[in-house]
Amino acid sequence: MTEFFEVNYLEIISGIVERITYQNEETEYGVIKVRVKGFSELAIFTGKFVSINVGTVIEAKGNFTINKKFGRQFSVQEYKESLPASINGIEKYLGSGLIERIGPKFAKQIVSTFGNETINIMENNPMKLLDISNIGIKRVHAIKDSWQKHKNIKDLMIFLSNCGISTTVAHKIYKVYGEESITKLKENPYKIVDDIYGLGFKTSDMIAEKLGLSKESYNRCRTGIFHILNEFSREGNCYASLDDLIKKGEELLDIPEKIIVMTFDYLKSQRELICEDGNNVIYLPPFYYSEVGIARRIYEISSFNNTTDNIDLKSALTEIQKKNQITYDETQISAIKTVVSSKFSVITGGPEVGKTTITKAIIDIFKSLNKRIILAAPTGRAAKRMTETCKVEAKTIHRLLEGDHTGKFSKNEENKLSGEIIIIDESSMIDIILMYNLLKAIPNEIKVILIGDADQLPSVGAGNVLNDIINSEVIPVIRLNKIYRQAESSKIIVNAHKINLGQIPDLSTKSNSDFFFISEENPENIVSQLKELCSKRLPRTYKVNAMTDIQVLSPMKRGLLGTENLNIQLQSVLNDSKLFIKRGANKYKLGDKVMQIKNNYDKNIFNGDIGFISHIDLENNTLKVDFDGKFIDYTYQELEELVLSYAITIHKSQGGEFPIVIIPIHFQSRIMLQRNLIYTGVTRARNVVILIGDEKALKYAVQNNISNDRRTLLKNRLIERFSY
Repeated sequence: MTEFFEVNYLEIISGIVERITYQNEETEYGVIKVRVKGFSELAIFTGKFVSINVGTVIEAKGNFTINKKFGRQFSVQEYKESLPASINGIEKYLGSGLIERIGPKFAKQIVSTFGNETINIMENNPMKLLDISNIGIKRVHAIKDSWQKHKNIKDLMIFLSNCGISTTVAHKIYKVYGEESITKLKENPYKIVDDIYGLGFKTSDMIAEKLGLSKESYNRCRTGIFHILNEFSREGNCYASLDDLIKKGEELLDIPEKIIVMTFDYLKSQRELICEDGNNVIYLPPFYYSEVGIARRIYEISSFNNTTDNIDLKSALTEIQKKNQITYDETQISAIKTVVSSKFSVITGGPEVGKTTITKAIIDIFKSLNKRIILAAPTGRAAKRMTETCKVEAKTIHRLLEGDHTGKFSKNEENKLSGEIIIIDESSMIDIILMYNLLKAIPNEIKVILIGDADQLPSVGAGNVLNDIINSEVIPVIRLNKIYRQAESSKIIVNAHKINLGQIPDLSTKSNSDFFFISEENPENIVSQLKELCSKRLPRTYKVNAMTDIQVLSPMKRGLLGTENLNIQLQSVLNDSKLFIKRGANKYKLGDKVMQIKNNYDKNIFNGDIGFISHIDLENNTLKVDFDGKFIDYTYQELEELVLSYAITIHKSQGGEFPIVIIPIHFQSRIMLQRNLIYTGVTRARNVVILIGDEKALKYAVQNNISNDRRTLLKNRLIERFSY
């Protein structure tokens, strides 16, 4: 049916959604193909679609446009959905993955059994599904619950879509509030900022505006202030000033300064904000207590008398050198002596300066004394590498502290860790809050050794903990800068140190080199060369597996050279499997390289873990991922926790090491082109690193040494604490 309106010339067209070509869950912009009666081919609909599914009947209002690349398209202004009525539509709808435990195969069974009554059965009498052979009561209950949940979420999505809120956000809200979601949002939309991790002021403000709430309400101003302080923390800062709050608050809230100050004063009086130096230093409580707590705990651990360390170090070193057939030089012996004799110490330095050699020697010394040693690192990859090099099991800090799905840790000041020496690798990655949680769980008796490269990217979270500890000069710091002979021939190592010193790396190419630069200024050509390198040239030259041995590291997520596009491009040439689950426009193929992007304590899998899809169950729309021998199941709904990882950001690569690393460098990523970013990326390569892109962009990045200064008083607090 086609209807024309004289006023705005919009048409109304109805049809069945046959295919979802593209769907961005954040913006909700999508491209779908619709079977319209009277059309010889599938019609292309474009616009914002709220979690639309294959098989849905859509009635859309809009107009036809001509796209130069894709031809005739129907641009949708508004639409409404209804459940499918045809047998074919019902089958596609049920098999699209929206209902747990129903995949295409089982959808076909259901529809062949109940025909046109299928939707009525699902809605009003789901226990009838037991009439189908090989179906159990547990599965029926799971389907029943999923159908009801889908209905509730759909209602929430429609409510939120009127506020301009994405479907991804709707799922987050429903996960916390359930059936009460809409009621709670109407009561106080700003409450979601406190209750739901990852949702902020802008989301709540959009809902509040649609509900007609006052701009000057206390809830709005309070949430706005917290939003501003959280934005500062996302930039790495632990505090802000009142001037910052007023300036940013007037921009964000569009209300008079006096209301912001009144709200601030009240929050301060209630200790929801903590202030020092008048109002020049304003903390959210977690950052304040973490800063103060770290300084206190380092002092307490450092000052604790430990009478058990009667070590004959000279004899121990002689024995270890003989056993391992190694000879330590004076610098290494001095470093080992300092660490072994210190209660709290730091080992820092760049690649191949002996951090691992010294760490292994320290472990051997304490093992010979039957000391209980704890090894840990911030990420799974870093912990795995530490285990391999030190021959002692290392855990992630979250696993060591026994974190749960709420982010709380079982190991704390009341339930401390058990051991005598704790060594933490990749300490530059630890933010202020995680470090405090770690130190709270460490007994005063334990000897603490932090290892890290202070010149790498600082932590993603707030603070500059490792640098602050080093610069406070209150505890022993072993600074290593000598590149040992076996590493001097490696251009990766030599160039990494050059980059760190602000010098342009040696870009000359020799066939036996481990460092290459490919000059290419055209971004599209860079993508083409990346695909060629990963799929053909490097596997052929180095006899490696492209999936496991090659890692593309990009400065950014978005854009032609960002990880999102590169993953699609690399998937197309590296994985030809025809078995896949599609979620929106994303394809998860059998064999795909994927990354977990959030901590999931229930599954014991964490942000940054990389694995491979080892099994796909089309009947139940589930898949299994192999994370180094640990097999984790994912439902269709849980796929939002996984992204392709043929290409990952340099930030995500921290703590990892890969045989071959390729880094695209171009002014498209100008905002991220910084010395420590390139340095971090290059030092992730074990055997070969290839930079491909614009030489001018590389030079710009190396010379762009943006200071890592962050607003933190940890250094000052340490100095003050140790001067008592």
